[in-house]
Amino acid sequence: MKKWMFILMTLTMVLVLGACGNDAKDPIKKDQVVNSTADDTAESLKLLESGTTSEYLADSKGMTLYYFKKDESGKSNCAGECLENWPPFMAKDFNVPMGFDKKDFGTIKREDTGAEQVTYKGFPLYYFVNDKQEGDVNGEGVKDVWYIVNNETDFPK
Repeated sequence: MKKWMFILMTLTMVLVLGACGNDAKDPIKKDQVVNSTADDTAESLKLLESGTTSEYLADSKGMTLYYFKKDESGKSNCAGECLENWPPFMAKDFNVPMGFDKKDFGTIKREDTGAEQVTYKGFPLYYFVNDKQEGDVNGEGVKDVWYIVNNETDFPK
């Protein structure tokens, strides 16, 4: 009986120790950043996917980023009441997900507040106030002028 108990305890210990060592073998998840272009202390933008939309760009917390079709490259046309529903995305330093080039991101100085707003290919980025949690894309297509951002976004000319 003692021999079986010893074998069972040894087997249990081997299984427990084996399970502790598997962390490094996890595959890369879709929303992880794999091509870090800034230091490791910077926040990372994510590329997420929804059942109702294609892949889209989100901030480090998974909140969807949008562009405004009425904006112009290098200029925001969303001010006042518009900003109450579409807060600007402002970040100092961030990494970008695979498929995006860090050089396509920049900032503009907002005319109304003087704050620096992040742009993608020259177009200012925004959040939507009705997106409450990671993965929400409630702003997609609002009034046919608000759209998610992805690496295939065709900005107005």
